[in-house]
Amino acid sequence: MDVAEIEAILKDALNLTEVHVKGDGSHYSIIAVSDEIAQLSRVKRQQAIYGPLSDKIADGSMHAISIKTFSEADWQRERQFHIPQ
Repeated sequence: MDVAEIEAILKDALNLTEVHVKGDGSHYSIIAVSDEIAQLSRVKRQQAIYGPLSDKIADGSMHAISIKTFSEADWQRERQFHIPQ
């Protein structure tokens, strides 16, 4: 599965300011930036990201997913430690 496809799915489904995805086989790391999502509980944040990807998870295209979510202000501070490539 292409990381650009995952980014597009998440951008289309959620109101994200930024999204960064790195993949290695079926293992993915996702950074999602949104003030809207940042207001949710930790569990709801995870569910918000997993939801649009549920078909890809169910068919095995995505196996392991690491998710980090940030508000826009937090991302400005944290981006130096989580440099997207």
